[in-house]
Amino acid sequence: MFSLTALTALSLLTSARAQQVGTLQAESHPSLSYQTCTSSGCTTQSGEIVLDSNWRWTHQTNGSTNCYDGNEWDTAVCTDGETCASSCAIDGADYEGTYGISASGTGVTLTFVTEGQYSTNIGSRVYLMDSEDSYAVFQLKNQEFTFDVDMSNLPCGLNGAVYFVEMEADGGMGAYSGNKAGAKYGTGYCDAQCPHDIKFINGEANVEDWTPSPNDTNAGSGRYGTCCNEMDIWEANSQATAVTPHTCTVAGQTRCEGTDCGDGDERYDGVCDKDGCDFNSWRMGDETFIGEGMTIDTTQTITVVTQFITSDGTASGDLSEIRRIYVQNGQTIQNSVTAIEGMDEFDSITDEFCAQQKAAFSDETSFADRGGMSRMGESLENGMVLVMSLWDDHAANMLWLDSDYPLDRDASQPGVSRGPCSTDSGVPSDVESDSPGASVTYSNLRFGDLDTTY
Repeated sequence: MFSLTALTALSLLTSARAQQVGTLQAESHPSLSYQTCTSSGCTTQSGEIVLDSNWRWTHQTNGSTNCYDGNEWDTAVCTDGETCASSCAIDGADYEGTYGISASGTGVTLTFVTEGQYSTNIGSRVYLMDSEDSYAVFQLKNQEFTFDVDMSNLPCGLNGAVYFVEMEADGGMGAYSGNKAGAKYGTGYCDAQCPHDIKFINGEANVEDWTPSPNDTNAGSGRYGTCCNEMDIWEANSQATAVTPHTCTVAGQTRCEGTDCGDGDERYDGVCDKDGCDFNSWRMGDETFIGEGMTIDTTQTITVVTQFITSDGTASGDLSEIRRIYVQNGQTIQNSVTAIEGMDEFDSITDEFCAQQKAAFSDETSFADRGGMSRMGESLENGMVLVMSLWDDHAANMLWLDSDYPLDRDASQPGVSRGPCSTDSGVPSDVESDSPGASVTYSNLRFGDLDTTY
């Protein structure tokens, strides 16, 4: 972005103690309609999408000088989190020109690399809104969520993700007086990884102990993370897919620091289950179920149905099962069945499936330790926000989704092989240069009673 001189900027700092909204680019949310369904039929709802605040231009309130440039804060302005939030603004977005996001009617396409006027953008994350200032919040117990996806253009190393997180409907604007941007500008993100790369958390800039990433020119890591329950409906590329609930001991968006964030060697000491209890058909023993030309053919559009079944068949009952169904070429196809030594045959996620999987794979029981399906059900009942994204992985090259992972274990051990991609694949610099035009399209979002959306 273009900038004014630092001298001019420093002489005009605002005294307001709040995260500001910029006025140099108008914010206009692309429209995206969705449907709510019952046994009587489906009703179309008018919706919008909004770009996450982390992608937005962050500049000084009095002009266009960057507060955040590349992967570093301007420490002359951002001396601490509160001062930075009062001195800096996040601005509106040119969705298609800068970020490669295009929405029309019932569908949205996210393009991987976009060459804008001032910068090169990599990936994106958007949220579904039910009004200009509020995320759409869904209570999914005893309900199902269905969408169509075309991910034929996503190679190894990319992740086209659709998921729910327990964010605040207003993006935290009501809870934190320092947040003047709110959901309209995509604030308030959280997930079970308790990410430290979020620039503004709880209305303050995450500048304390900020360390630029050694291998990502756009990202860094601050003292604080932002945690919440997460339901990964769909993490996928053309070679691999997974559906994964992640539980946390905290309710709603929560800022963490230290051990609570579960970083590094303290991974299993934090408030959230970072591993999750995943159902990846390849990892669960069926290497012919989903992929190019397979039973579920990733070269064609796929209808993905996820059901949240309760013990008593009501929205107030305990969550007992997360079931996956596919529809393709007019055929309804049930999920694959596990074929792992030491495990029963499962085709859905239950507490028993998770217990047997963790034992068979010698994995930590962090999902069960943080409440398992019951805890996930509580979050679904509280209400969650829909997220759609496209990203590459500077931490592990997406090997945990589509290749052998972790690399220090033999690939012949149960649970290590997760997809057909090479362990040399997924390096972000390679993916960004080799597949800049990669994209994913999500369409025909439907929420409703069981067996009414497909």
